[in-house]
Amino acid sequence: MSKQKRLVLLSLLTGLGLMIIKFVAYFLTASNAIFTDAAESIVNVIASSFAFYSIYLAAQPKDNNHPYGHGKVEFFSVFLEGGLIFIAGSIILVKGFYNIFFPSTLSNLEEGIGLVSVTALINFVIGFYIMKRGRALGSLTLEADGKHLQVDAYSTIGLVVGLILMKLTGLKWIDIAISFALGSFILYNGYKLLRQSVGGLMDESDVDLVKEVVQVLQENRHTDWIDIHNLRVQRYGNELHVDCHLTLPNYYSLTKVHDEISILDKIVNTKMSIETEFFIHADPCLPECCSYCQVKDCPIRSKEFTVEIEWQVENVTANRKHFLS
Repeated sequence: MSKQKRLVLLSLLTGLGLMIIKFVAYFLTASNAIFTDAAESIVNVIASSFAFYSIYLAAQPKDNNHPYGHGKVEFFSVFLEGGLIFIAGSIILVKGFYNIFFPSTLSNLEEGIGLVSVTALINFVIGFYIMKRGRALGSLTLEADGKHLQVDAYSTIGLVVGLILMKLTGLKWIDIAISFALGSFILYNGYKLLRQSVGGLMDESDVDLVKEVVQVLQENRHTDWIDIHNLRVQRYGNELHVDCHLTLPNYYSLTKVHDEISILDKIVNTKMSIETEFFIHADPCLPECCSYCQVKDCPIRSKEFTVEIEWQVENVTANRKHFLS
């Protein structure tokens, strides 16, 4: 079993166990706030179940029908998780409104507080571990799953503080107020996951990822690489797909062009924390490139070198050579 699958299985089993504990706490106390927390745990179990399948599917090799692999299923997994969180938040708010007019009788608060406090601690530790490992493995599904567990832990901590306050003051309306606050918090986090997944499914550019690629190129550039432009970066699961135009001296042989492209490809794959597939279009240099070309002893130079152009997101992603900027 792969590392990703083991981590998702850990999340699934943890979520299932904590869900049972939270519902026990709810039946002991009849607390609307604890029901809120228990309802979100159902989402954790369903989302982790689908995450397990999506990790399996994303790991499948490329085929004729999926030449870029199956990694985009992770965006769908994040979409499902965000949607379920959003639905859970909506249900929690509806139940909160219901209990304004039909309040429930609370009991055994000490036992309920103790049980959900334990679940908060376990959720935070497991969520932090899964999210950290997900980033290291380049898995959006694991990152989302770990973040969801941490969000669950934060909401449970808020719930415990509110229940303790209610116990001390005797103000029963605090229970409903907590459910409204947590329901709104859960809705917001569901929206953020939905936004992230839709952006990924529509190939929205990841600005931080593009910056990382450009920084690697700038720090490891060769004098032969006159400019790089029309750079595009897309993420498919735990792989990156990068394409760009690389300007090289126009007198280079096809073999030399191939060697330079291979060097660039190797550098990016070595320096980036995620496997990268490069598609590079080689452009011949033009006389206008001479002013910023640093090739020594160039036999066709028509202008002196005058300025070094630093590769930044703005000029590397533009679909034009740098002298046209």
